[in-house]
Order: sequence, then structure tokens, then C-alpha cells
Amino acid sequence: MGRGNRKDTVMRNIFTPADILLPREGTDMTKWAAVACDQFSARPGYWEDMSGFVGGAPSALRLMLPEAFLHAPDVQARKTAMCQAMEDYLVGDVFREIPDSYVYVERTLPNGKVRRGLVGKLDLEAYDWSAGSASPVRSTEATVRSRLPARVELRRRAALEMPHIVLFMDDEPDAVLGAAEPGEVLYDFDLYAGGGHVKGYRLTGPAADRMRAAVDALPGELVFAMGDGNHSLAAAKNRWEELKAAGAPADHPARYALAELENLRDGAVEFYPIHRVVFDTDQGGFVEELTGADTGELVAEADERARAYVEKHGGRIDYIHGEDEARSMAARPGCGAWLLPALDKGELFPHILKYGNYPKKSFSVGESLDKRWYVECRRIR
Repeated sequence: MGRGNRKDTVMRNIFTPADILLPREGTDMTKWAAVACDQFSARPGYWEDMSGFVGGAPSALRLMLPEAFLHAPDVQARKTAMCQAMEDYLVGDVFREIPDSYVYVERTLPNGKVRRGLVGKLDLEAYDWSAGSASPVRSTEATVRSRLPARVELRRRAALEMPHIVLFMDDEPDAVLGAAEPGEVLYDFDLYAGGGHVKGYRLTGPAADRMRAAVDALPGELVFAMGDGNHSLAAAKNRWEELKAAGAPADHPARYALAELENLRDGAVEFYPIHRVVFDTDQGGFVEELTGADTGELVAEADERARAYVEKHGGRIDYIHGEDEARSMAARPGCGAWLLPALDKGELFPHILKYGNYPKKSFSVGESLDKRWYVECRRIR
């Protein structure tokens, strides 16, 4: 398919304004926002501390399931409570609707850098996570199929979605975010426990139309590449395919997924490695640093070594963001770690176009507290 045809039939209007839900004015937004659910997976105490801080206040924490508790004995009760909280918040006058809008986000990271983004809805018809995909929106890391059923099941039950999905565009002239015309300030607050600061502006009407046109004008075969939330977006895609097969209308809200679009060229977008740590093994207390030229090959090597070690000595593997945290965990009895280098972000789009996905958990966009925090919501049924 030629480039011009692709833009006319697929690319146009794949990232558009959404009917966004935010907490009503007067809500304590520091208690409302929560970091992405896949962070602090080996530190349930972080989430327990935040729960104590939130108390009975409205909070996105009540609308998500931290992965630290995925294997807890009460995980089913947690899932039920999460879905019920969504229903309660919708009927309990917790939200205000910001219709037909983008949110332009300025996120001040803990290191002081400001990362810009645009929140809108992605048309899942333009996305394909499978290996060898030629779609305008593609995954960047291998999708683990075994991780999808639980996420799809939650999306079936959920009335709302909250994005920690981050999409990258390779926009060297900064034609999209550089042209944003921020309007009404929707939120402006400090994030919990050192997470930095976030400010969101509404873009609607002509300002949103110009932003949509700038997105539509992005060149290239690969328009958006996944930054974070790969499995969340893949689950959303699978759920939409289920609904479509069952006869859902083309404008069903689950055809779309709320996401934040960021420019890969932004100086505040930094890639960090994801280290492999083995827990509960018979031996341990080691740290091995892997170095080499090709990040994908090193990640594959780390995964192979970790699996072989667990097969021989027992234990379980986890994926840890942050070298200091990985080293600290590896120093515990019965633990060990393989430390990986950071991916050069300039390699991302060329690699995906030439070779396809990196192995799973090849890179992280920032440290744990740099991740996207849940603020906006959207109805999906």
C-alpha cells in the first residue's frame, strides 16, 4: 500500500479528542493520582503506605490493581472491589466530564525535567501487537500472551479505563506538541511521595482540530510506537475484537483506548534498563552486569540466564526498574541479579521497522516515579 493511500485509509483520525472524566473540583488531587500499576511490583509496602495516605478519599488507587498483589490470596476480592469502585464513582458524583477534548500535559519529573504529552483516544483498528505487524501503531516489545487473559477479563468487567499507556511519535521538528495551544487548566498539583508535579490543560474546538491535523500529518510507515503499557493496550485490542465479532457498533467506546502521546525526541524522555532479579532461590547474593552492542541480544541473554538459573536452583524471576533497587534486592539471601544497559532511544523506530519487536521488558521510560500516573478516566461501556 502506498504512503498516500495509507494516510487516507488508516492513519487519519487514529488519535483523537475524547470525552474525558476527571474528579470534580475540590478533590484532593494528590490523593487522587496513582502511579502505573506495574511499578513497585516487589514492594507491596509502597502501595499499602499510599492506601493509608488516601484513606477514604476518592482515588484512582481504588480503580486499579497494583501488580504487587496479582498473586495475593485475596486477588479476586481486589478485582471485584476495583470494578465496584468504578460503578460507585460513576453514580456517586465523583467525576466531571470534559467532552471532546485532548489534555495537554506538562509533567515535572523528580529530576526537574519537564516531559510533555497529549492525552487522547487511540483507534484500536490502527494497532496490531502481533509479531511482523505493518500497522501504523505497533508494539515495541514482545507481548506475552499468557499475561493477556487476566487483563482482558478485567476490561470486560470494568466500566472505566485509566491510561498508563504511552505512545511515542518520532517528531524531530516538534510539529505536534510544539504547536499545542493550552487552554483551561484542568489540574495542577504535586504527586504523592516525591513523584514530581503534573499540570494538564484542555485543548478543544479549533485548538484540538489543529492538533489533530498535526498528528495526521506525521510522516512515515510507523506512526506511533509503544512506550509503556504494551499489555494493557494489547488487552484493549483483544477486548475490542471480541466485541466486534459479537456485533458491536463501529462507534462503541471500547474501540478506543485512552493514551498519552509523547515525542521520542523530547529531552525529558529517557530510557532506562529493566533488570532481571531472581528471588527465593537456593543460592544467590550475586550481581552480574551484562554489556554489549545490541540491547535486544543482551535482554535475550539475560532472560536465558535467569530461566536457566531458576531451573537449576529454583526461585522466581521479577523485572526491576532502577539499578540501586536491583542491587539492593540482589544483596538479600537467596537472590541474584543481571543488570542491563539502557537502550539508545534513537534506535527504537529504526529497529522496529527493520527487525520488529525487542524482547519483553527491554527498556523502561524513566524510573518508577517517572512513569505515567493515573489522572484521567474514560467510559468504555
